[in-house]
Amino acid sequence: MSSLPACPACGSGFTYQDGALYVCPECAHEWSGDAAPAEEAARVVRDANGNALADGDTVVVIKDLKVKGSSSVVKVGTKVKNIRLVDGDHDIDCKIDGFGAMQLKSEFVKKA
Repeated sequence: MSSLPACPACGSGFTYQDGALYVCPECAHEWSGDAAPAEEAARVVRDANGNALADGDTVVVIKDLKVKGSSSVVKVGTKVKNIRLVDGDHDIDCKIDGFGAMQLKSEFVKKA
């Protein structure tokens, strides 16, 4: 049996060693053989008060936000339920009643 570690990206057991690196032929992930395989640090998204946000949380808007391409404004105190965290400049995906699907920056919301 092989004593090579499973791929940390996809979990495949078909890894092989290439010099100082381990390589997964299924997903083409390469990692160092010197360091122990560690999970990537999860990005923590924080609200305006510094509280950590998670998928499914409810947040409240803390500032009037202009909606791009519209004359509408999302008012202070608007409650947004069931948020989803995403990567990017606007790190919250959500649906706001009366506006529809929207992306928000976490710096303009607080956890409810």
